[in-house]
Amino acid sequence: MVEEGLLSLLCLGLTALALGLLLLHHFLPFLLKLGFAPRGSFGFPLVGETLQFLSPHASNSLGFFLEDHISRYGKVFKSHLFFTPTIVSCDMELNQFILQNEEKLFQCSYPKPIHGILGKSSMIVVVGETHKKLRSLALTLVNTTRSSAGYLIDIEKIAIQLIDSWKKRDRILFCEEARKARERISLTVKSIVEERRKKNTMDSSINKRKDFLDVLLSTSNLSDEEKVSFVLDSLLGGYETTSLLISMAVYFLGQSPSSLKQLKVINEALRCGNIVKFVHRKALRDVIFKDYIIPSGWQVLPVISAVHLDSSFHRASLLFNPWRWEDQNQLMSKSFTPFGGGPRLCPGSELARVEAAIFLHHFVLKYRWRIEGDDIPMAHPYVDFPKGLPIVIDPNLNET
Repeated sequence: MVEEGLLSLLCLGLTALALGLLLLHHFLPFLLKLGFAPRGSFGFPLVGETLQFLSPHASNSLGFFLEDHISRYGKVFKSHLFFTPTIVSCDMELNQFILQNEEKLFQCSYPKPIHGILGKSSMIVVVGETHKKLRSLALTLVNTTRSSAGYLIDIEKIAIQLIDSWKKRDRILFCEEARKARERISLTVKSIVEERRKKNTMDSSINKRKDFLDVLLSTSNLSDEEKVSFVLDSLLGGYETTSLLISMAVYFLGQSPSSLKQLKVINEALRCGNIVKFVHRKALRDVIFKDYIIPSGWQVLPVISAVHLDSSFHRASLLFNPWRWEDQNQLMSKSFTPFGGGPRLCPGSELARVEAAIFLHHFVLKYRWRIEGDDIPMAHPYVDFPKGLPIVIDPNLNET
């Protein structure tokens, strides 16, 4: 009985010690440099405020968590997110400062599960020289593609084929259809890679490399699978993102048909839709910004959507209004960063705009449409339409 009692006390003591260490680990960063770090709350031990931060909300809104914390602590505040002490920035100046000082004061730092999902060689998660090498490779490929008339012709052909396939339908799930276009483009790229590989095998002048694919396919330290993966992930600029951008434009245009004549629809869809809500960084050393300090090792989250929806930069910011871009000024440009910024600016951003514009051009010519039901883009924090964006379509009688 005595031994059992001692064992029970020992287990109880170890449990109490573990809980104490957990609480200390959670709250110690909150107490350090208390007079300099931004105000905020750490929430519950271990999970902190992560669940509240990730609570779904309409992507053209801040959501309750950010609205509440900005009203209580200001546009820059501290929290405990993704199991680590965090500085959250909804401030345009600080966001730009963070993005422009990549690898100097801050470094990309996504949670480990993201590495598993995207792959350890994804440009989104790699850092340092590896990222520079991959991004340089991606820029070369993007520039090659952008200068190729054949590529844009293929994109237009795929868009027209998909849109024409809806002629006998009166209702479609637009998100699903947009992803079909992405899949077709992926197959096109795969066939191009395979065709070029065979051609280079048979061509005696293989050393006369003419474009990026020749260089990529001749790289010996990448497998065929890795080469195809790199082409799809870095050249195409993330067609999942492009298909979502197109879906966003169709959604907002469905609510504002008069906007069809506006050339800046894509810009406004990016601003309101906020496909990328925030990015992950960490401080490489103590960073002083204005009147407070960002402690070394802390996670830093620049919230891009918060600046896009800030009425200080965009009047009536929660409204879809493409006409606002007619009077675009320098402040609006600085506060508009849908593809990130600094050394990690998305290399495929311009291609994404062009591809979306081609698709929307033909869709607008062929059809009129309206949103069926109450589906809206939701941030989880990734953005998606819960119901797949069902729309009712009618042939455009004015089509020539």
